[in-house]
Amino acid sequence: MEINTGNWDRILEKFADIAVDMGLRIIVAVLIYLVGRFLIRKLVKVIGKMRGFKSLDTTAAGYIITSVKAVLYVILAASIVAVLGVPMSSLVALIASAGVAIGMALQGALGNIAGGIMLLIFRPFGVGDYIVASTGEEGYVRSISLVYTVLTTFDNRRVSVPNGNLMNASISNATAETLRRVDVSFNIGGDTAVDKVQDTIMSVIKNTEHAIDDPAPQVVPAAPIPGGLTYAVRVWTRTSDYWALHDELMRGIPAALAAEGIGGAATPVKVDNQ
Repeated sequence: MEINTGNWDRILEKFADIAVDMGLRIIVAVLIYLVGRFLIRKLVKVIGKMRGFKSLDTTAAGYIITSVKAVLYVILAASIVAVLGVPMSSLVALIASAGVAIGMALQGALGNIAGGIMLLIFRPFGVGDYIVASTGEEGYVRSISLVYTVLTTFDNRRVSVPNGNLMNASISNATAETLRRVDVSFNIGGDTAVDKVQDTIMSVIKNTEHAIDDPAPQVVPAAPIPGGLTYAVRVWTRTSDYWALHDELMRGIPAALAAEGIGGAATPVKVDNQ
């Protein structure tokens, strides 16, 4: 049986043309990837050095850089796929199908990412604030990432809270304002005149290191108790000095009352977490 060498030559020539074409496409794709990656890194550095960008806090800056890099790498990947000859309609259909599948599998994660973006926009708290969430978590905000907010508790535990949970929770920010009020109460027994009790407690407040005069402190009879009255003491201080002032009041007021012969036991109305 005679082999038609002409057909084999055409087939080999066709394969050679395809190989050369694919080789050139691959070389161009690699070059596009290398150049694109270099340009993306340079662009990200330029953005990071912009004057307006430097004024952003660490959390916002991280979100912007991550988003920009993601968008640019998607564009780079699409360019490489186009150079390799993959039909864009097929690529779009594949991405859409993959997006639906990934979205179904990662609903919780996507919700947390959305929560992180909302936290960044509305800013109920920032890095360094002490927060108490209605879901039970509390601590100093250490970082806010795309998915989790990391808190550090008083006993130095690290707690990672999903952003979606925080976005849907009521949040008390104990350090958002520059001033806070320390509220404590004292049960004063006996028939000591109200003015004497108020003057004794006020003298302690005036001699404490961390109390401030504006807003003015208050000492008022709040409620009757068997054989006496409960006095509410309200003193303002800088937020950073909250617990220092609380300690000064709880130490100084009972001692001053005892020195004046005024009976009573000091108990905090509430202990605020900071």
